[in-house]
Amino acid sequence: MALGLVGALTVMAQAVTLPDPLLMADGTPITDAGQWRGERRPELIQFLTREMYGQMPPKPQAMTFQVVDNEARALGGKATRRQVRVFFNGKADGPQMDLLLYLPNDAPKPVPMILGLNFWGNHAVHADPGIRITQSWMESGRNSYVDLSGVKDHRATGACRGINAKQWPVEEILARGYGLATVYRGDIAPDTPHDWKSGLHGLYPKLQGRGDNFATIGAWAWGLSRALDYLVTDEDVSASRVAVFGWSRLGKAALWAGAKDERFALVLSHQSGAGGAKLFHRGVGENITRLNTVFPHWFAANFRRYNNQDTSLPWDQHQVIALVAPRPVFIASAQDDKLADPEGEFASARAANPVFRLLGTDGLPTGEWPQPLSGQVGYFMRPGGHDVTREDWQQHLTFADKHLKKNGR
Repeated sequence: MALGLVGALTVMAQAVTLPDPLLMADGTPITDAGQWRGERRPELIQFLTREMYGQMPPKPQAMTFQVVDNEARALGGKATRRQVRVFFNGKADGPQMDLLLYLPNDAPKPVPMILGLNFWGNHAVHADPGIRITQSWMESGRNSYVDLSGVKDHRATGACRGINAKQWPVEEILARGYGLATVYRGDIAPDTPHDWKSGLHGLYPKLQGRGDNFATIGAWAWGLSRALDYLVTDEDVSASRVAVFGWSRLGKAALWAGAKDERFALVLSHQSGAGGAKLFHRGVGENITRLNTVFPHWFAANFRRYNNQDTSLPWDQHQVIALVAPRPVFIASAQDDKLADPEGEFASARAANPVFRLLGTDGLPTGEWPQPLSGQVGYFMRPGGHDVTREDWQQHLTFADKHLKKNGR
């Protein structure tokens, strides 16, 4: 285990000593961009893959795309709706996912895109009757965000259309000049610790039953990269301006996808908390033991070795944020989201600064939490709890404007 990762990086008013992202496992300091890219970045990805997120398979050589819907006058003529079925092994009866795209009709093409996974099906993000209803397994009942009483025998029905639209202001995103692409998390991997062989994971049995197994957060991140594989082929999409977005557990996946896949131009990590943007070393909020007990399928089996060791880990999440550098990354928090430890998310963004600055950017500008800050690394906290609101989207889009559009337009 790479205990040599521990350095002396202290953040926030309280003394929290963190692993130094610019220190190799053998103690060699990283002093220039070439060393970071050629030595430290690969070492850190290898370490985090082995100890936390698990191995990912390569892009499937047999993967194919099928455009199953291309409606040029969707949403009252505001958008082109495109739906693409992704066959992971190229077979219609094999594992697959449905990618939903909306492209603004009044914006010059190609457009910048925001890509994110959704929790309750593509059909849930908007009441548009043309969206295909997912056939994948779906949870049922009610929760704090949606009414899933329309789910029957764990399958979505027409009654589920638009039930999560308040978290996805599609028209506002389009009006700002962005396309939106989304995939249901359950199309990629079910969010349960059971029946992993029933879907995508069944294609990669050799990556299971091992300490660095292909786990669910990693699978979702992998699925985001496969969605990007399609987007870079779409002539209406600006392939060099695709942002990856995620909230909560899907924010963990988005951050890891952005860290691993440098094709993503920008990362929007929304209230991703433990295993996402927040620091474990503070010992505040959700801890490793809870993650591995309540959600044992999320991370690789090796991660369980660190139960009850949050404050002494040989790494921390600021290093995941640092892997995005020099590309921009935005960390969003909510004041009452105690499990996600908003101050710890801010501290993590701050602790990634040495890498961003080594690579020639301003990182997170100087300022104290909870002040909103926006450089190559951005941070914002709003009042309220764990959710995605229009205020949040306004902040995300403003940050995207700064980095994905010329002169913010």
